[in-house]
Amino acid sequence: MLVPFPIVCFTGALLTDIAYARSADMMWADFSAWLLAVGGVMGALAAIAGLVDFLGNRQVRAQRPAWPHMLGNVVVLVLALFNNFVHSRDAWTSVVPTGLILSALTVAVMLVTAWLGASMVYRHRVGVAA
Repeated sequence: MLVPFPIVCFTGALLTDIAYARSADMMWADFSAWLLAVGGVMGALAAIAGLVDFLGNRQVRAQRPAWPHMLGNVVVLVLALFNNFVHSRDAWTSVVPTGLILSALTVAVMLVTAWLGASMVYRHRVGVAA
């Protein structure tokens, strides 16, 4: 139940970055910074829960998409952390172009990890009660 929070926050950060790039209204840059901060905290909590599942169950680690899924989620959190540092700068340089690129990369990697996670649930039946 923790996973949707960082997904929504990081996707929202991309959307607010786009809104800032189009309007130059600082409100959007502030929204991005807050979304990245909340997404990072909730992502760290989700990562702890996911790591417990990953390390605690040999059957989960045996699934082919498990390792790329876990590593991809780590990449998402690292990108989001760097993005949060970039967004801590002032004005235009907090978003354009580096923050916007990092937000887009974060969402792109999240799409891949979401596909891998769905594969684990729907194809390999990980986390599904029999």
